[in-house]
Amino acid sequence: MLSVVDLIEAGTVSRELAGYTAAAIGRGASFLVGAVPGGAGKTTVMGALLNLVPADVELRAADGMRAIRTGLDAPRPRACYLCHEIGSGPYYAYLWGAELRAYFELPGAGHILATNLHADTYDQAREQICGENGVSEQHLRRMHLMFFLEVGGWGRGANRRIVSAWESDGEGGHRQVFDVDTGLDVAASSLVSPDALSAGRERIERVLTSGAKTIQEVRAAVLAAAAEGETA
Repeated sequence: MLSVVDLIEAGTVSRELAGYTAAAIGRGASFLVGAVPGGAGKTTVMGALLNLVPADVELRAADGMRAIRTGLDAPRPRACYLCHEIGSGPYYAYLWGAELRAYFELPGAGHILATNLHADTYDQAREQICGENGVSEQHLRRMHLMFFLEVGGWGRGANRRIVSAWESDGEGGHRQVFDVDTGLDVAASSLVSPDALSAGRERIERVLTSGAKTIQEVRAAVLAAAAEGETA
């Protein structure tokens, strides 16, 4: 499993976007990663970003209605519920229909969502989630971050990068805050304050200079950087 450090070094995530993401997910933002092609790296990026969740958050698989109902009935301990993919296939932790609608209720109980789906754009993601599955617009807004990947080239020479990011503060509709050509639009963010963004950037820089590389090392470095930031 690749880490955030690996993604930055590969050019999949810019340092600028990594700092913003560290600030948002570090404060409990739910997120999804989208791309239409299979093998685009959706699951890899999602897994790497899980390194950024708060220290007190457990990771749990949303592997059916029973697991989801457990989260809805128990706000504590806070957990990040993983839907391996928004899809109708009979695979582990794939969610569709009634299960997906219940999954999108989990943030109302204080939990975090992390998932991916086959969509290249925000409009495609919204159509799958709300149009095909009946998730309400109100619940969609609780998916605070949406990242969309683009793949160039083939095989080992392929390069993957996040080309756009959308955010919602949970109340208003989603807006685009990152474009690969123009960078991060800090002024457009209602989810991450300037101070939080500065702290997120500092956290990423500390991780990069720590020498951490593996996902386990990076997780430890993220937690150490967060703790240092709180005491600074």
